[in-house]
Amino acid sequence: MNYAEIKPYDIANGEGVRVSLFVSGCRRHCKGCFNAVAWDFSYGKPFTAETEQYLLEKLSPDYIAGLTLLGGDPFEPENQRALLPFVRKVRAAFPQKDIWCYTGYTYQEGGIAEKEAQTECTRELLSLLDVLVDGRFQEELKDIRLKFRGSSNQRVIDVKRSMESGNIVLRLT
Repeated sequence: MNYAEIKPYDIANGEGVRVSLFVSGCRRHCKGCFNAVAWDFSYGKPFTAETEQYLLEKLSPDYIAGLTLLGGDPFEPENQRALLPFVRKVRAAFPQKDIWCYTGYTYQEGGIAEKEAQTECTRELLSLLDVLVDGRFQEELKDIRLKFRGSSNQRVIDVKRSMESGNIVLRLT
């Protein structure tokens, strides 16, 4: 997996000060996407053990609320397989910090609705997340007043409560 960018101090992509990892690769190609350069799976730099170590160091200060995964799309199959071991490490090292993820795919019953994004990693990766912002960006539904999402069709989902209840539980933002 490649990554497009790392923001060690991000306040736009989740609550609090966060470390954000923008992965490379997205097949959705939403019209008006803010990060179209990251559609290419080859864009950016390789995600290495050194990259993981850097991210873990940046996550360590108490004032960092958590990690955000976005892109590209973290739920592209190739990205899921690379991210799962890293997200396990983040959970083990920082159980008190939350993990947000943005995807153009849609959450459904503890998984991803679209078959092309379902892998052997999907359910476990989802179970390690606290918040999932799902759904394709739709330019005609863009609303700059929305918090933590670009278009009104996207949902800010409390993953833990959704998995426990079997119903989608939206997070109030």
